[in-house]
Amino acid sequence: MEKVELLFIPGPGMGHLVSAVELGKLLINRDENLSVVFLIINLLFNTGVDAFIESHLTDANSRIRSVNIPYNISSTNDQQPKSKNRNAIAFEMINNFKPLVRDAVHDMISKSNNSAKIAGIVVDMFCVGMIDVAHEFGLPSYVFFTSGAGFLGLLLHVQALYDECNIDITDYKDSDAELSVRSFIDPIPAKVLPTAMLDKNGGSSATFTTSRRIRETKGIIVNTFQELESYAIKSLSDHDVKIPRIYPIGPIINWNSKEDDCTMSWLDKQPSFSVLFLCFGSYGSFSISQVKEIAVALERCGCRFLWSLRQPPSKGEIDSPSAYENPEEILPEGFLERTSGIGKVIGWAPQVAVLSHTAVGGFVSHCGWNSILESLWAGVPIAAWPMFAEQQINAFQMVVELGIAVEIKMDYRNDAKIIVTADEIENGIKRLMMDENKNGIRERVKYMKEKCRKAIVEEGSSNISLAHLIENLKNSNT
Repeated sequence: MEKVELLFIPGPGMGHLVSAVELGKLLINRDENLSVVFLIINLLFNTGVDAFIESHLTDANSRIRSVNIPYNISSTNDQQPKSKNRNAIAFEMINNFKPLVRDAVHDMISKSNNSAKIAGIVVDMFCVGMIDVAHEFGLPSYVFFTSGAGFLGLLLHVQALYDECNIDITDYKDSDAELSVRSFIDPIPAKVLPTAMLDKNGGSSATFTTSRRIRETKGIIVNTFQELESYAIKSLSDHDVKIPRIYPIGPIINWNSKEDDCTMSWLDKQPSFSVLFLCFGSYGSFSISQVKEIAVALERCGCRFLWSLRQPPSKGEIDSPSAYENPEEILPEGFLERTSGIGKVIGWAPQVAVLSHTAVGGFVSHCGWNSILESLWAGVPIAAWPMFAEQQINAFQMVVELGIAVEIKMDYRNDAKIIVTADEIENGIKRLMMDENKNGIRERVKYMKEKCRKAIVEEGSSNISLAHLIENLKNSNT
């Protein structure tokens, strides 16, 4: 059979890249005639991407490989972002690479005559501007949507409100209004809408642009599964001919994260389901004042804990948080000594390995979509403490819509200068770890654990959807 090659343009940051690579592995493992090339855009700030590529995508003879798109001042025009919103800045910076991506695709097409046919381009939700490159070369385009179907429905809905009804979602900012969206059963409070969506300084316009471009593609690959988001997936599949076909192929989990022997050894000594794990993602960090409130809450609760505590990057820098050299300097005096028998404070955490350990019984999380899927796979319930991006709407979906998480502060935003009190944190932790027989969350998470594992095996919903995707990819431009 004819060999085909699929080009991926992943978004910035480890969460987007890791999910894209895992999807690439799924595709090539499913079809021996398919290969995948990742076009890696170098945004000149350290996100851990280089190290990941070095360990996963350096074999030029492999059916899954990468091509680096280096930063080039003359080719990108060295344009300074006009927006002040972080998401909008990312969109602008990535779009500046379009000429370089076009050159790379042209080079690959010119070399593909005697090898594999290029079947299409898959772009990350942050890279929808690269759909223009696909159009230029007559290639079908797909979007890899690394969040859930509920959020996808919200994105498309607010764009339609703006374009078709002249309703600007930014007018909902700081209001008590609720929004009816067909991918959600419950009305969505304005307070949990994504920050970028409510931002008049470029964020909302970037949101609308993303939604419009998504509608141009041949399909939307979503990291979710039918049994988790059946209502949202049905709403996207049944009623709107303007929405491309949806392919729910999750959960995609990063199985290659490194383990930390010291952390895992400590967990080995703890009773089953006794440890509360606190971790806030690749970019999650708090002020010193907030760190102290968390510490007070943990000490009051008295439960065992493993806390991934990281310091923010220096002011003005776009970088990942890093470990504190001396965490005792920012924690309440004597905290580490008083909790030494039940708790452990670490820097970076091997999240998948920790969640999969039998000692872990609860997860205080920022509700990034990858983290939600990893917790469901492990059967560990969440206490929701979102920080930025779409995490507030994810938290709402998990707590209110699906009833598989408890709330610490669902409308928290890390740029709002608000301190969540020790009382609020303690309340959430106790409901998660100590009220399991009352709220039924642990049983619902256990049920979802079974469903997500069945989704990816033979005859599972995501496995079937993946087969349909491959079939359509191979036939897309014949």
